[in-house]
Amino acid sequence: MYKPSDKTAWKGRIDPQDGALGLRWHQVMQWLDLSGEVPKGEGQVAFLGFSCEEGVRRNQGRVGAADGPAAIRQALSPMADHLPETLRLFEAGEVICTETHLEEAQAQLGRKVAMLLKQGYRTIVLGGGHETAFGHFQGIQQSLLPQERLGIINLDAHFDLRSYSPQPSSGSPFLQIARALEAAKQEFHYLCLGIQEYGNTRKLFQTAAELGVQFVEAQDLQFGLTDMVKQKVQQFLSGVDKVYLSIDLDVFAAAYAPGVSAPTALGLPPQAILPLLQEIAGSGKLLTVDVVELNPKLDIDNRTAKLAAGLIYHLVQKWR
Repeated sequence: MYKPSDKTAWKGRIDPQDGALGLRWHQVMQWLDLSGEVPKGEGQVAFLGFSCEEGVRRNQGRVGAADGPAAIRQALSPMADHLPETLRLFEAGEVICTETHLEEAQAQLGRKVAMLLKQGYRTIVLGGGHETAFGHFQGIQQSLLPQERLGIINLDAHFDLRSYSPQPSSGSPFLQIARALEAAKQEFHYLCLGIQEYGNTRKLFQTAAELGVQFVEAQDLQFGLTDMVKQKVQQFLSGVDKVYLSIDLDVFAAAYAPGVSAPTALGLPPQAILPLLQEIAGSGKLLTVDVVELNPKLDIDNRTAKLAAGLIYHLVQKWR
């Protein structure tokens, strides 16, 4: 089900005495209704929510991610407006997974993402469990030109290459994507950054090897964009035309991101990830982004939501 924004999702402090210099994101947000025709985006940023936790439930995780989009919007609302004069922000509403109808919701998400990308918006999908990724991918596929090579960069403690038999889940989206690309006779370009060996079975490492997946373990990312990591990322970027960036918040240490289904005790500090994001966002190839796995029910003082908002803020500022 798709629901246009009711314009109350973005609200916060107002400093009228400061005029235009005192504006925050909730004051400069504009609105899109994807129920009808969508105007040209021309490189503007559009936020689309995916309120879904059915994939997490199927993956035997802790549910609550359906409330993630609202929590991220709330954390983004008070961000100070330092946007370039030519860049505008748009709220595009929410795709909602009703009951257990995950596959229908993913297809709906794909259609809405395709609408935005075809009209030239830089799209940021707010999840939702990591099942968000397969719906997001469906929209990307509908919008790409046949000759364009898609690269997927996933910041994640897990490969998310689990079997989707008997049914897909939040643990299977990138295997689903690999099989969809194989069926379309296209290559699967997948770079996973932040992998925790103890969080991925030998079977998952075997699947990754069989699919030609590139990855960097979390222990090699603790110091951020080292020469080795930068070379790996740049080499990956050079082999693709467009990049889909997925940020699973469980890549971060639980001290920074307690509000996720599967918190990571030895995860990464945000300071290690920011230079990576800036490298990807400044490459000129970044097409679309999602931020997933925020579970507000498990969050502490909105810590994880604020982390998600901070990452998005820096991405938008550096996106070229």
